[in-house]
Amino acid sequence: MAEVNWTGVHPQAIVDPSARLADDVIVGPWSYIGPGVEIGAGTEVLSHVVIKGPTVIGRNNRIFQFASVGEECQDKKYAGEPTRLVIGDNNIIRENCTIHRGTVQDKGVTLIGNHNLFMAYVHVAHDCVIGNNTILANCATLAGHVRVGDWAILGGGTMVHQFCKIGEHSMSGGGSIVLKDIPAYVMASGQSASPYGINVEGLRRRGFSKDALLALRRAYKIVFRQGLTSEQAIEELEISFGTLAEMRPLIDSLRNAERGIVR
Repeated sequence: MAEVNWTGVHPQAIVDPSARLADDVIVGPWSYIGPGVEIGAGTEVLSHVVIKGPTVIGRNNRIFQFASVGEECQDKKYAGEPTRLVIGDNNIIRENCTIHRGTVQDKGVTLIGNHNLFMAYVHVAHDCVIGNNTILANCATLAGHVRVGDWAILGGGTMVHQFCKIGEHSMSGGGSIVLKDIPAYVMASGQSASPYGINVEGLRRRGFSKDALLALRRAYKIVFRQGLTSEQAIEELEISFGTLAEMRPLIDSLRNAERGIVR
C-alpha cells in the first residue's frame, strides 16, 4: 500500500477554533491543538501530539508523536495562572517529550530558543530557559528554573536540579546528576557531577582558535586545580585573560553561579 501523505490539518486532528496556525502548518491525525496556541510557518506536528496554551511556537519546528507541549506545570504552587511557553524556530522535539509552561513565582514563562534537539523522553520543567543549538539526549530531565546556555549538550539520562545553570558550550556525561552549575566550556560527569576538563573537541568543531583553546585550558586549571574560591578565580581570570572575548562566558558563568559550581 502506498504511503498516505497529507498537507495542512489532518481531518482526524482536533484544533481549537481560537488557535492560530500559519497556512502551511501540518498537524497529523489524532493530535490536539488547544486554545491559546500559536504556531508559525513551516512547523510540522506529527500524530498523537498534545499542545496546550498559552503557547507560541515559531517557524520550521518538528514535533514528534506523543509529545506533550505547553501543559500546566507540576509545581504544587501552581494555581491555574495563565503562564506561557515560548518556543523559537527550527527545533526538533522527539517522541514523548514533555515541556511545561512557567509559573508566576518566576517570570511566568518557559523559554526555548532556536535550533535545539530534544531527544525522546526529555523533560523541560516550568520556567526553564534554553538557548540555541543545544542537544538534550534521551531522558535528560530539567527541574524548574534551570538555565541552559547556547551549544550545551546534556548526555542521556542527565538530571539537573532546580535553579542550576548549564553554561555555554558545556557538556554533561550520560547519567549525570547535576546539583550545581556547570560553568561555560566545562565537561562534567558523575553522581553528583564533577568537572573533567574543557570541552575541547566541541569547541574545535565550532571554530575556536588554538590560542583560545590554550587559554581556556589554562583558565580551567586556575578555576579547578589551584584550590581557589570562585571569587579568587574570577579575579585571576580577569587579570590574565580579561581582554579575551572567548573568556567572558566562563567568567560570567562563575560570577552568576548562585548555587555554586561543580567541583
